[in-house]
Amino acid sequence: MTTILVTGGTGTLGRLVTERLRADGHEVRVLSRHAQPYAVDLRKGGPGLDAAVEGVDTIVHCATTPGGGDQEAAAHLIAAARKAGVRHLVYISIVGIDRVPFGYYKTKLAVETLIEESGLGWTVLRTTQFHDLLLRLFGILSKLPVMLLPAGVKDQPVEAAEVADRLAELALAAPAGRVEDMGGPEVRTFDSLARAYLKATGRKRAVVSVPLWGEGYRGFRSGGHLTPGRAVGKGTFEEYLGRRV
Repeated sequence: MTTILVTGGTGTLGRLVTERLRADGHEVRVLSRHAQPYAVDLRKGGPGLDAAVEGVDTIVHCATTPGGGDQEAAAHLIAAARKAGVRHLVYISIVGIDRVPFGYYKTKLAVETLIEESGLGWTVLRTTQFHDLLLRLFGILSKLPVMLLPAGVKDQPVEAAEVADRLAELALAAPAGRVEDMGGPEVRTFDSLARAYLKATGRKRAVVSVPLWGEGYRGFRSGGHLTPGRAVGKGTFEEYLGRRV
């Protein structure tokens, strides 16, 4: 039986990874800021982190904070993993972080570099955005009478449960470096995804596409965050909405 630590283990993805691994009979420790007995703020590190990684074979690093601090968190985690002799560090990343000059993506790319240079055995999986993210985004955008969307942008949402299955598989295998990207089954316009959301929720909103500006927007508009050649996901956005809405 393998002992595995899942950081961000109470989040959307980490919770699912934890469930998969425990179902296979593995001992899984959940690390998050508020989950006992391993309640640790990775941005600060400390003795609690050392205790969490002691005796661990593999770490699945799902914790992330879009507001900042991911690099500090990764540095603390890597240092603790080295000290504890962890065999394998698995990291979930995002498709296109090296092609789209967007602040959060730059941070994710920097974390990848830290992991690659850590001296640990490592695996990095990049995926497209989860269905959950679009659900939250459209929930916010539909609060106004007119739903404003970035013009010319497409997306390729993927089912978080499928990503969790893949991460669990990678965690139980040997370190593999950067593995093939994982994208959702369809590349869709933002307009079509928004209309699917409105139909599922029964909301009546005008949908207007608005041109934006900046390098990040140009990166998204050019499709840098998409991976049409790796459309390996099965669950569609409509199927997801049918379960959640």
